[in-house]
Amino acid sequence: MAGITTHVLDTAQGRPAAGMRVTLHRGDELLFEGTTNADGRARVLPPEATQPGTYRITFDTGAYNANGFFPEASIVFRIDDATQHHHVPLLLSPFGYATYRGS
Repeated sequence: MAGITTHVLDTAQGRPAAGMRVTLHRGDELLFEGTTNADGRARVLPPEATQPGTYRITFDTGAYNANGFFPEASIVFRIDDATQHHHVPLLLSPFGYATYRGS
């Protein structure tokens, strides 16, 4: 299954970050705008729309947690092989976040 997905986990609360606004851009083009589901997941881009290039996924962490240090978390990543699935998880707490290429 190709395409781009994400999963946001609130590590401070030990639960998924449901309802978080997420956007995806390739260059200046907005490709996706939506929110995470009850499990903190979002299917950001379907396989047929995924192309090689540089993408920026932005999480509206400030709206999710107004007391957090980071008002947003933007992650820039590159896709070389658009036939592969690209999963970009976010582990979030009020004063930090981490990401990695998931599966």
